[in-house]
Amino acid sequence: MQTTPLAAPLTRPATALLLAAGRGERMRPLTDSTPKPLLQVQGKPLMQWPMEALAQGGVSSLVINTDWLGTQISDFFGANFQAATAAAPMQLRYSEEGRDFGAALETAGGIVRALPALDEVFWVAAGDVYAPQFRFSEASRQTFAKSGRWAHLWLVPNPTHNPRGDFGLSSDGLALNLPKDSGQPLYTFSTIALYRRQFFTPPVCDIPSGNPQGVRAALAPMLRHAMDLGHVSASLYTGPWTDVGTPERLAALNTP
Repeated sequence: MQTTPLAAPLTRPATALLLAAGRGERMRPLTDSTPKPLLQVQGKPLMQWPMEALAQGGVSSLVINTDWLGTQISDFFGANFQAATAAAPMQLRYSEEGRDFGAALETAGGIVRALPALDEVFWVAAGDVYAPQFRFSEASRQTFAKSGRWAHLWLVPNPTHNPRGDFGLSSDGLALNLPKDSGQPLYTFSTIALYRRQFFTPPVCDIPSGNPQGVRAALAPMLRHAMDLGHVSASLYTGPWTDVGTPERLAALNTP
């Protein structure tokens, strides 16, 4: 199955999904009473950092998936979010996986659940990743739409907790599914990406749009399949980036 590049520019405002359904087991006891995305980083909830960046990048509608203590997130942010430097409020919707299915659906399952509320091309970011200098630019969205690729990932230099990396990067900008012992450089997937709806259809994904049965599915095997087909591009992001997965990493971000 081939993808036809979008010849005309995208005219609708961007949509996005923010992943916020994780339990945060490694962050306990901090997450026993607070969902990890609401933990404070430099005076604001961790998830507010990517929310502000998405709004500044022109995203008009954001879906937030939730599970553990998810009502705290929807109660805190409500139906709209106004970033200080954004022209208009960003509409918020909630994909309440915990309420609907009793548990989080993993990354791919959660994305497919949210698909009906997302556009043909859309952003995905994580509510527990701190990347304060990343820009969700409209130019990146338009370039990806014209490329015909199914996904575009931002990779980062490997942090100490993932020294062997996840994916390779070719000289012409393709993400590569390489074995750890390939001898070629591997980088860590930042979780920030642009996707085309077609990525979440066969042959890569067999879950119906909206995931009505609540199928739990990981994203990495799907990405590797699409990489093997040559349909995933990537860029290397070298700005500040932290996967806030432990109390120690959270404390480091809050240390002056």
